[in-house]
Amino acid sequence: MSESYDLAAVDLLTIGAVGPPGQRVFYLQARRGDQLLTLKLEKTQVAALVRYLGTLLADLPPPTGLPTHLDLVEPLDPEWVVGSLGVSYDEDDDRFVLLAEELVEEDDDGAVARIGATREQVAALVLHGAEIVEAGRPACPLCGEPLDPEGHVCVRLNGHKRPTS
Repeated sequence: MSESYDLAAVDLLTIGAVGPPGQRVFYLQARRGDQLLTLKLEKTQVAALVRYLGTLLADLPPPTGLPTHLDLVEPLDPEWVVGSLGVSYDEDDDRFVLLAEELVEEDDDGAVARIGATREQVAALVLHGAEIVEAGRPACPLCGEPLDPEGHVCVRLNGHKRPTS
């Protein structure tokens, strides 16, 4: 079993991607003091996380003074791959808690990372994460699947044409 983490109040919370569009690897990073946690996740997890956090933030007072340094910190050695993500908000402390669970086989127990962040950190994560997701391959205007630079076989055209952007 991998190591679990409890980072109650992080100094840094960010998402990033490395690699060319279509081959990018996505990371969630949190740092508290000299402890750096890097987790690997999928683009769809990033998109769902930032969308959900954005809806939660919409019901709260607007944050001020968003963090601006959201680059990934080297080395990018993920502790484990994220299987599921959960989010909660503590009104009393005005803090979000992200709960990441390790991707494991059916009967295995996986590691858990509990990450506490301020409303400002989460708002910056939402904006930055949305940019990261949008920086990928453009979507096919017909089927919505990602377009590679050479196009793709579009299911909407029964595979007869290769739409390009």
